[in-house]
Amino acid sequence: MQIYDVTVPISAKTPTFPGDPSVDFHVTSSIEKGDHANVTLLHFGAHTATHVDAPNHFIEGTSRVEDMPLDVLIGAARVVEIADDVMAIDETHVSKEILQGATRVLFKTRNSNFWSEMEKGFRTDFTYITPEAAQSLVSAGVRLVGIDYLSVEKFGEGKFTTHTTLLSNDVVIIEGLDFRKVEAGEYELICLPLKVAGGTGDGAPARTVLRKS
Repeated sequence: MQIYDVTVPISAKTPTFPGDPSVDFHVTSSIEKGDHANVTLLHFGAHTATHVDAPNHFIEGTSRVEDMPLDVLIGAARVVEIADDVMAIDETHVSKEILQGATRVLFKTRNSNFWSEMEKGFRTDFTYITPEAAQSLVSAGVRLVGIDYLSVEKFGEGKFTTHTTLLSNDVVIIEGLDFRKVEAGEYELICLPLKVAGGTGDGAPARTVLRKS
C-alpha cells in the first residue's frame, strides 16, 4: 500500500495568509545548553500550512474544530486534476461525470507547485473555487472539499461566498494540501486536525495523508 504525505510542513519559511500569525519557534529548554530535555514553544495560527476550516471560521455560533466529524475526514476520496491554465474552478470542473459520485473531492491545481518556492512568500495568484462551483458541490452531496493552497476563496474576495456556501452546508474544507507527488484518481483520505478546544474553534493544522492500495 502506497502512502502519500500531502501535508505542507510548518516551518519559519512556510507562507501564511496575509493578516494571519507568522510561524515562530522558541526553544524553552535545550539539552545542548544543559537542560534535561529539548522543549519548543510553537507559535502559529490555526490556518497555517495544511489545515481544516470549521464552520465557526466564518459563521458565528456554529460548530467548532473539536466537533468536526471524523467519519468525513477519513474515507474514500477523489483527486481531481485541474489544468495549469485554469485560475477559477467553476461548475464545468465539478460535473457528475468528473465527480463520479465522490463525497470527498480534492483539487490538484497549479498551486501545488508553489510549495517548491516557499521562499517567495505568500502567492495571491492561486487557483480558487468559485461560489457557483461550491454550490454545485453541495448539490452533488459532497461532504469534504480540499485544495492545494491556503484558501478556497479568490484572493481579495470580500464576501467569502465560497467558504460560507460550503461551511453552512456542513462541508469540511481542507486547505494547504500538497499534491506534487500525487496523480488524479481514487484514494483513501486520512485527515486528522489537532483537537483544539480553545479560542473560537475556527480551524486547526492537520496531518493529512492519502493511501492507495
